[in-house]
Parts: sequence; C-alpha cells; structure tokens
Amino acid sequence: MADHGAEECKKVDVSITRVFELLGKRWSGPIISVLMQRAVYFAELRRAVPGISERMLSDRLTELAAAGLVVREVDEGPPLRVAYRLTDAGAAMEPALKELRVWAESNLREPPEGGC
Repeated sequence: MADHGAEECKKVDVSITRVFELLGKRWSGPIISVLMQRAVYFAELRRAVPGISERMLSDRLTELAAAGLVVREVDEGPPLRVAYRLTDAGAAMEPALKELRVWAESNLREPPEGGC
C-alpha cells in the first residue's frame, strides 16, 4: 500500500504537461506518425488518417505548425498543392515515438472487434 503520509505529492513537470497538451489531442499522433515517413500532400495525409475530417486535419496541422513541429509548403503547380513535413524538432521525436509504439505493443490490450 502506498504511503500517503509525510511527503507531498510532486507536481507534474511543466514540459510533460506541454507535450500532452499538444500530442494528447486526438489525431496529432497519427498525423506525426505519417509525416515521420516523408513530406505528404494534404489529400494524401487525409487518406492516410482514416476518420479525420478535412477541417480537423487542417486545425491539427495549424497547431503543429504553430508549435514548430510541422512546416507547410506550397507547390504553386499547376495544380496548386500543399505539402506538409516535419521540422527538425518534429523529426527529433522519432526515437520517443518508436519507444511508445514498442511499449503500446507490449502493454496495451487490443480493442475488441467492432471498435469499442
């Protein structure tokens, strides 16, 4: 049983809070995972993340860009196309994300058939 006595509970680290405020949002992880592979056009990225709406994808990409993790690149074309790629800071998350994947495969149960 845990000792709830003398020591005060430590507060959550500010850096951890910032990471989960950004990456804990739905879709952020899958978007970054796709971008780890290479730069991707918006339409490709939408197809690669099943279930995400165009609006949500646009919002998440805007947030990730504001955080300095993603860069938006416009190919004037024709046709005009917009691609996204990770910045050096975004790409630097790769080792941590690989470790999280390994942990999830070892420790998280698969959801039951039917999705819930």
